[in-house]
Amino acid sequence: DDPETSVGLAYVEGITDGRALLQRFAGVAARKPLVIVKGGSTAGGAAAAASHTGALAADDKVFDGACRAAGVTRAITVEEAFEAAATFATQPLPKGPNVVVLTTAGGWGVVTSDAIYRDGALQLMALPADLEAQIDTKLPPRWSRNNPVDCAGGEVRDTIPEVMEMIAAHPDVHAVVYLGLGIQSNQARLMAEGHFYPGNGLERIVAYHRRQDERFAEAADELSRRYDKPILTATELAVADTDNPGPAAVRASGRLCYASGNRAVTALGHLYRYAEFRRSRGLD
Repeated sequence: DDPETSVGLAYVEGITDGRALLQRFAGVAARKPLVIVKGGSTAGGAAAAASHTGALAADDKVFDGACRAAGVTRAITVEEAFEAAATFATQPLPKGPNVVVLTTAGGWGVVTSDAIYRDGALQLMALPADLEAQIDTKLPPRWSRNNPVDCAGGEVRDTIPEVMEMIAAHPDVHAVVYLGLGIQSNQARLMAEGHFYPGNGLERIVAYHRRQDERFAEAADELSRRYDKPILTATELAVADTDNPGPAAVRASGRLCYASGNRAVTALGHLYRYAEFRRSRGLD
């Protein structure tokens, strides 16, 4: 009932009154997202739970189905639970399953596409012809012309914010995953650690690359708010270099920077399933 709480997160181990617990879960999920981590979901975990609290583990398939029916988000790991909760707290719910991946790193776009297909509910949508034509005005002829939108190393100063807005503004796009943030700042770090820095005009180049990543993160936040669509930013630099200006700017905007495209897609899948639950129950 707390108006200042936007999402619930709980750990469940032993269940003595399943009906009452699920009724309570459903009551919460009808008002706000509820993320659950359940211990004892495997034979080994159930044995540990019994020795830990003396609780009997519920049948995991039954529990899983009951959670889905109640609109509860079930996370398999603690990391997934925290990332799901943070995503619910900081991103709008998608209005449909269609996802576009915007990337400056081709391989990560492929891996993220795999994750979207494995999700089973999200859709790696085909680019609409009008959106492809728009993007074509900003990228070199070698760009992917497909989803993921691979910029093919053809970015200039404003390419990423401009293409991101084209994607976010399109009515058929429901969510965006942006990959490659922090690459320019990482190059700047290497320059700044080299023997020719400071001097030789490198200060201006280093500052420019750092500011670019900050601008890209700020654009993702601003466009998400303007178009009321989730835009999830992912880069391994979120954990490999937490001081990188790209991930740091995402955190400064109040959002989560995911450590991989896979983890962003997992979180987005939870958003979509909860949004569908609310629509199916007429809760919006």
